[in-house]
This record gives sequence, C-alpha cells and structure tokens, in this order.
Amino acid sequence: MNQDKKQTIELDHGGGGYKSWELLKDIRGILKYKGKWQNCEDDAAILDLTSILSLARRGGNRLVFTTDAFIVDPIFFSGGDIGKIAMCGTINDLAVMGAKPLGISLSIVIEEGFLKKDLMKIISSINKISQESGVPVVTGDTKVTEKGKIDKIEITTSGVGIAKKIIPNNGIKIGDVIIASGDLGEHAVALLSKRFNYKTKIKSDSKPLNKELEKVGKYLNACKDPTRGGLSANLVEMAEKSKVKIVLDEDNLPYKKETTAISELLGIDIFSLASEGRFIAAVSGNNVNRALKILKNFNKDAKVVGIAEKGSGVFLKTNLGSLRPIEMPKGKLIPRIC
Repeated sequence: MNQDKKQTIELDHGGGGYKSWELLKDIRGILKYKGKWQNCEDDAAILDLTSILSLARRGGNRLVFTTDAFIVDPIFFSGGDIGKIAMCGTINDLAVMGAKPLGISLSIVIEEGFLKKDLMKIISSINKISQESGVPVVTGDTKVTEKGKIDKIEITTSGVGIAKKIIPNNGIKIGDVIIASGDLGEHAVALLSKRFNYKTKIKSDSKPLNKELEKVGKYLNACKDPTRGGLSANLVEMAEKSKVKIVLDEDNLPYKKETTAISELLGIDIFSLASEGRFIAAVSGNNVNRALKILKNFNKDAKVVGIAEKGSGVFLKTNLGSLRPIEMPKGKLIPRIC
C-alpha cells in the first residue's frame, strides 16, 4: 500500500505542504528552461522590460495574450499526449496571430491516484516542446482533486507574446489564395484510432508553429489554426468575418487517403477533423509561391487548397464542376480531442 502511494498522486500533493513542495521540485527538475524570465519559482515570474523593449524597437510593439484548457481522452496517443498539445495549442494561438511567444504559464489539476510516472511523462513532453520552440514555461500551479471529480488530468496553459504585424482571421481579400501548411485532421484521427483500437500509421500532427510562422508571417493576410471544428468551422468563420466567398478544390484537399478512409469508416465529416500543428492562411497571388517555398521547408505537404472570391460562404468545387456548400459543424462534435 505504501509503495502504491509513492507511485501515485495523493491529495496531500495539492495541499501546499511538504508533499506539494516535493512534487513541484520534481516538475521543476524537468522544466529547467526559463529563457530571460526570472523569479520563476516565486508567486509570479518576472521579465525585464528591456527584453521586450528590444523587440519593440524592431517593430514588435503589440502584446498578445491567450489561454486554453485541455481535457483529452485518451491522454496518451500516437504522436503525443495531453502535455504536448497543451503547449502546442497555446504557442500556436500566439503564432497564428503573428506574435513571437515569450512565455507560458502551466496549470495542472490532477485526479487523486494518478500515476506519478505518467505525470512525469507528460511534464517531459511539455519540456521537449518548450526546448524545441524556445518558449519557456515560467509560472504555473498544481492542484489535486478527489478521485472521480475529474477524469485523470486537466491542463490549462496561458501564453504571452509580442507582435510586429498582427495577422487577423478576418483579413482575407477577394483574389487571395487559401493555403494549408500541411495535411489536416491527423490529430483527430490519431486520438480516435487509439480510442476505438483501430490500427493506423497516422500520428497526431501536433507541433509548435512559431518558427515557420516567423518565416512566412509577413506574406499572410489572414491565418488560423484549425483545431476544434476543423477546416469547415474555421474557414466559415474566416469567410464570414472577411466578407468573402471561399471555394475549395476537391482535387487538392489537404487530407491523406488514410485520414479520409478512417473518417468515412467512423462516419465523421472529414472537414470537421481537428489538427494541433497546422494552419490555414490567405495569401495574395503575388506572394503565394514565396509562402509555399518557405512552408515546404517545414512540411512537404503544404499546398494551395482554394481561392477567395466575391460573395459569401464556403464551397467545395467538385470534379463535376458543381459547388457543394460547406457549413459550420452543428450538434455534438467529437469529444475530448483537444
């Protein structure tokens, strides 16, 4: 029994006493990268304003702030885990706005009895993304709740960044080309395959996007990462806000054959499948070749998927030449994938 307690999270780990300190010490032992932030083990982290002012002098004069909560089932899946997508989700929400992420806060609520080794595996994933992206975790909180009050673990991440040029999601212009930074829907497929014990080579597409968006952002008129609701929800929102009509090309849709097959097998609209490491963007015709050349250095599957025209709504141009409307997903979507 005592050995079991040593291997699992107890209520005392969230009580603020010795066991809390011991758990935080283990977590901090993994999350060592702090960048230019200071006092990261205090009640709040500090960033010297000279660090921000140096960016501001180069034109980065807009502070960008975001937050997101993650409840995922299963918490471990092919290509990642809840920790990885928590980091990627918040980094990417900053990056698609044109911001350089400066730091992340990490809040974890853990169910009593959760395995310590699984928690440390999740923290290691967070640390890996932090190192790869160059975005430090600088502050956070850990709570433990009674067994049955939550499903295993919940993570909330908030992030702050600074931007020179804001990339809105309402900036699509008539004549703009719509591009995808890679094939979509693979995060949703990876989780669904794990949930339904379906064998597939598809892995979650989750990854931080800040480095590629730093390179290509200056060419983008609008940008969004198609997480919940997938391509359909995001393009419908972007088209409505931008007051344009978007037409997708059926011959050039950004989905692998296996992704399409699994979505058909499960009876799920492929356009609603979520991604956690891709973005869709609008680019002027003059800049599309430059943008694609940059993106293909990061993902060979980056491609043109459609065009913006005068009008409203989102449509799929079929091989027969007809236009099929693509609508915002309605009703209950796939649960617990991001």
